[in-house]
Amino acid sequence: MMFRACVILCCLTFVGSTGSAQESELRFGGEIPPDVDTIYDRGLEWLSSNQSDNGDWPGGQNGPGITGMAVMAFLSSGEDPNFGRYSENIRRAVRHIIGQQNGSTGYLGNSMYHHGFATLGLSEVYGVLDEDLLWQGEQGRSVGEALDLAVRAAITAQKNNQWGGWRYSPTSTDADTSVSGAVLMGLLAARNAGIKVPDEAIDKALKYFEQMTSNQGSVGYSGIGSFGGSNNLKAISALVLAIGKRKDLDKYDAVLKQCVNNIEQNEASYPFYNRYYMAQALFQGDVDAWQKWNLRTIRILKEMQNDDGSFTGSHGQAYATSMSLLALALNYRFLPIYER
Repeated sequence: MMFRACVILCCLTFVGSTGSAQESELRFGGEIPPDVDTIYDRGLEWLSSNQSDNGDWPGGQNGPGITGMAVMAFLSSGEDPNFGRYSENIRRAVRHIIGQQNGSTGYLGNSMYHHGFATLGLSEVYGVLDEDLLWQGEQGRSVGEALDLAVRAAITAQKNNQWGGWRYSPTSTDADTSVSGAVLMGLLAARNAGIKVPDEAIDKALKYFEQMTSNQGSVGYSGIGSFGGSNNLKAISALVLAIGKRKDLDKYDAVLKQCVNNIEQNEASYPFYNRYYMAQALFQGDVDAWQKWNLRTIRILKEMQNDDGSFTGSHGQAYATSMSLLALALNYRFLPIYER
């Protein structure tokens, strides 16, 4: 837990230098609810015990995107990729992600969903992972090299797209807000990590989300001007507009309001996905609303967690477990993409 201890020490130093405990608590978090630690410890133990020798998680949906989610689940509670009980799990997962990348095109996996979440996972581990420990004397692409390729692949796919977003395939000419949200968050995280991402690519993608969000806060799935999508899409739009520094838009205020109004709703369609995005959208936009939502979500996930520490969902246990842990990750606030 050396990584976690170092982060906490930095947080304490920050408080002392600014004298603003409230600002520090907002940025770095306060006391962790005991149930969050319990859910996390049990979930990480399941992920650790069920990882394959290749670094992925068999059963249900698998691939570099799911592996990227698991990497973030380990990192988000302060686990160190270089030392500690889960360090080899993290490194094995990173090796798997890089191994799944097309060395010519930079494409990660067989879907732009996988590409987006894998890029996000690599971005969050970039800079804290010792590359010598990663490959242990073997020849392999560095995390930075993999990210450069992944960014290039996403931008090439965006150039093929008439709306400036993404769909399932890198050669798709249409777009949807779900896939586009996954890829855009990967690009924003890569830029945040220091990887060169052209402003034009970010601006085009954010423009697409502006066009897909109505003045009343409804968000369409695909097709410009077709609004009325799910609550999941509202959370995605609110998140990317916040991270993309578009909080000054009236449309952002409208879609955030929709998210806040939905905190008591149980999303029947893709609930793990919903909790993952709602956590981040609410935290970025309305911390008081996030705190209410967080307490409710802790209770729900505590009841849902299986005896072995996993979660069960239609896309497999690795997906459901990683997404459930990440829905609680803002209690820790270690990952750079969660900074407010």
